[in-house]
Amino acid sequence: MSRSSVAVPFALAFALVLAGCGGGGVHGKPGAAGVRDPYFPKLGNGGYDVTHYGLTLDYEPSGRQLRGTAVITARATSDLSAFDLDLKGLEVHGVTVEGRQARWNRAGQELTVHPRDGLDAGETFRVTVRYSGTPETITDVDGSREGWLRTADGSLALGEPTGSMTWFPGNNHPSDKALYDITVTVPKGLHAVSNGELTSETTKDGRTTFAWHTAEPMASYVATVAIGRYDISRSTTGKGLPVYVAVDPTQAEAGRKVPDRIAEILDWAEYNFGPYPFSSTGAIVDRPGDAGYALETQNRPFFPGTTDTRILVHELAHQWFGDSVTPKSWRDMWLNEGFATYAEWLWQEDHGGDSTQDVFDALYAGDYYKSGAGNEALWAFPPGDPPSAARISDPPVYDRGAMVLHKIRQKVGDDTFYDIVQGWAAAHRHGNADTDEFTAFVEKKAPDEDFGVIWKDWLYGEGKPAKP
Repeated sequence: MSRSSVAVPFALAFALVLAGCGGGGVHGKPGAAGVRDPYFPKLGNGGYDVTHYGLTLDYEPSGRQLRGTAVITARATSDLSAFDLDLKGLEVHGVTVEGRQARWNRAGQELTVHPRDGLDAGETFRVTVRYSGTPETITDVDGSREGWLRTADGSLALGEPTGSMTWFPGNNHPSDKALYDITVTVPKGLHAVSNGELTSETTKDGRTTFAWHTAEPMASYVATVAIGRYDISRSTTGKGLPVYVAVDPTQAEAGRKVPDRIAEILDWAEYNFGPYPFSSTGAIVDRPGDAGYALETQNRPFFPGTTDTRILVHELAHQWFGDSVTPKSWRDMWLNEGFATYAEWLWQEDHGGDSTQDVFDALYAGDYYKSGAGNEALWAFPPGDPPSAARISDPPVYDRGAMVLHKIRQKVGDDTFYDIVQGWAAAHRHGNADTDEFTAFVEKKAPDEDFGVIWKDWLYGEGKPAKP
């Protein structure tokens, strides 16, 4: 047999293999590697919508080794020859789509999957990724740490805004929410606490497996896993809502009052914001050095050590504003933080502290904070348009965002204001929304009012607005 007679069949066979593995014979086109978020353009992916994550994790704290299998159920939103998942670090051992081996390649945080057959728009598909390694800790552009954080007796996963991709592959952008089942196996004696409800806890061969289920859609940045030694308390609120609180033993004294305070705050919050949007609540209280901030992880906010009532109110208010009503992009961060900050002011007003007007006036006068720099920082940029990713957690987003809400309240009065707040939480319950939708919603609720000055000067205006 001549060399040419061998080469032709080989080339034909190779072409057929490529066609079956996402090569030129597969219909559709690759999904976008990013959703063009104004601050994090590489986050998220185009071409599909995730409906469910099934994460099976095994963690060994002594060696900091994580082994995981992610089963991701999604719906194609266009004809796809390939699609991306966000995954930073970790080693990928294999990928299947609908049970068939798929080609894949990596570039930075992008894991690109080439299914053997193209995916049709509207088609539901399942991709499975097996992976392992030492998860990374990310230092954000604002200097905070997120991702997989090492703690004194285990680890803590916090994901705002980018960190979830350090411990599981997915569509890591707040615009794509999904249901989650997270199963974590750890050495016996440790707990693995996550979102939603604990459905099972089993021990075998010196290791304990905890299975958690979220019954409502969740954005990836508020998914969490906390591994370590915890004192666990289980209770219910007066309305029967399950409360699961995990407290590091070194914080036991402070953590003892947390369940009762949660129940009290949620009763108050439901009166002001409408029905609580999830099927359980609680908290994770870890050591002060484990993270430099509290975070509104869904169902179960995280707190670094002793927490005061103000911070507890803030993070629980986020369950409505941020976790249930989630921003479409990180530009809309003020819709999270402005509402949660204003909730703090409302709590003070209702519990013998400064009125919301007192707080507003002190901020405007420049004597709210002890330092002049702190007071001046409020006017650095408008809350509706932070200048960069490094600034989305700065004072204008929080305090000036709350001032926008107070200006609306001044304009429309309490009855209409609470109609707006509760209506907004109900209209976008378990969904996504942006600033334009919010301003349109306000104007629809109060059609006889002119909000032009509030939007122009307080929401989007540069510098300090004219005296109110």
